[in-house]
Amino acid sequence: MIQIPAWLPARVESAAQSTSHARILTLRVPGWRGNLPGQHLDVRLTAEDGYQAARSYSIASSGQGDLVELGVDRIVDGEVSPYLVDVAEPGDALEVKGPLGRAFVWHEDDPSPVQLIAGGSGVVPLIAMARARAASPSAAPFRLLVSVRTPADAMFREELETLEHPGIELTWVYTREAPAAWRGRVGRISADELAATTWSPAVRPLVYICGPTGFVEAAATAMVAHGHEMSRVRTERFGGT
Repeated sequence: MIQIPAWLPARVESAAQSTSHARILTLRVPGWRGNLPGQHLDVRLTAEDGYQAARSYSIASSGQGDLVELGVDRIVDGEVSPYLVDVAEPGDALEVKGPLGRAFVWHEDDPSPVQLIAGGSGVVPLIAMARARAASPSAAPFRLLVSVRTPADAMFREELETLEHPGIELTWVYTREAPAAWRGRVGRISADELAATTWSPAVRPLVYICGPTGFVEAAATAMVAHGHEMSRVRTERFGGT
């Protein structure tokens, strides 16, 4: 029988601006039982009049302990994300439920090559996987492709570039504006470009794709069309929250 996690009280431990529209929040959650890289949780807010709103957010951290890191992108007209990005401060109380999700996770005992593909804030669960890989004895080779509109829209940018080493390769895609020294093309990545910058189907990688629905569907379709096994392409998508 699957046990459904209960709502747990949490407090904001720290809040740091990541971009003009996104924040990195660290929550202290007494009783948190740890999570695998790639899992998510639900956040619930309660207003003074008793009104409640809950939304799901990917977790940027993994492992044991009662500190949980989230990366939250503000969604215009959202009920929860504007509060988390613009209002929440250390000491503020909220509730969380999790960890949730078992399909979109990476296990360090799997030696398969890993291809991570992120669109915008879809990088959040994927950085949890990259961090776990960097901290583990695993020799699984990782490739991470991150698509953002501009350099200023890249969450975790500095950390991603320091995580890059022989076991973790990083590729940026800029759809609207690139850095001054950029020599690549600017625009949405094509199916051919995606094939050229990701693992070949011949090495049978595990593929994790996360981002807005349209991005995820296009990337997953392109990867399968290129020859990747559908059963090894895992997706996580999001809408407005």
